[in-house]
Amino acid sequence: MNRVLISQGSKFEEEIGYSRAVVDGEMVYVSGTTGYDYKNTEISDDVVEQARQCLSNIEWALNEAGSQLEDIVRVHYILPNADDFPKCWPVLRARFGEIRPAATMFSAGLSDPKMKIEIEVTARRALA
Repeated sequence: MNRVLISQGSKFEEEIGYSRAVVDGEMVYVSGTTGYDYKNTEISDDVVEQARQCLSNIEWALNEAGSQLEDIVRVHYILPNADDFPKCWPVLRARFGEIRPAATMFSAGLSDPKMKIEIEVTARRALA
């Protein structure tokens, strides 16, 4: 299978030179995804709302790749303020509680001070 590049149409994809997701065989790699709503290029001030939007953006990318949240095997959470992470747990548990992927949380600066969380996932899709 050829490598497939998936774009969400974010200006950052073109400016920086990356894809929202890359499909390579049975693996799907979804880039670090922030809480921007790309329909209107807005981002909430609330970390919990940003986490919800991150997961919606990730779910969209996975669907485009012929995959779904249940196929996620690895997740990385990146937050500038580690104290914000527990606020996101209910949202994350609601989406990942049954899936239970391997997970790591990092505290690091993000490229825009409006961004309060970034989530990156790796999924393994079933091939027919």
